Amino acid sequence: MLKHTFIVLTATLSSFGVFAQNTLVEMNTNVGNIEIELFNDKAPISVKNFEDYAKSGFYNGTVFHRVIPGFMIQGGGLESNLVEKTIEKAPIKNESSNGLKNKRGTLVMARTNDPNSARSQFFINTVDNDFLNKSAMNAGYAVFGQVTKGMDIVEKIEKTATGNRGMYQNVPTQSIVIQSVKIKAPKESK
Repeated sequence: MLKHTFIVLTATLSSFGVFAQNTLVEMNTNVGNIEIELFNDKAPISVKNFEDYAKSGFYNGTVFHRVIPGFMIQGGGLESNLVEKTIEKAPIKNESSNGLKNKRGTLVMARTNDPNSARSQFFINTVDNDFLNKSAMNAGYAVFGQVTKGMDIVEKIEKTATGNRGMYQNVPTQSIVIQSVKIKAPKESK
């Protein structure tokens, strides 16, 4: 009887969305693939924004244009010639107060000094970057996903040679191209 009650309770909670369906995406690059779990439950605005860009094919052909060893790799807005892709979507609200921390392997929205300026660009932390977390003195950067496979590819990108190109610093000398970002499936998380 107790087991039956638990199953019914679990099914009921699941139907009310207590068990969120997090999205799995695969980022295909010219140096390998990275699988990422998006935290739909904790960062719904950032996840929807990222999914919308992915579904539209916006990320196809963009590059990781900023790579800083011991910090992060950034991409999602510039083409290989370092021209910014045209963005028609409005900036999104900063979700840095969602409780997620800037830990190694997390996917984070990139932004300007305006906390609510994130659009298409993102970065992957290559180390724990606690100074990017929301605090009394810092608006913080919104974590919205976690690398689940392919951290070796992230590390390979992090180790690539970089230099300055025009107004950009820390640009890989060999283009690291995001060929596609595909939504694989929802992942049940508890």
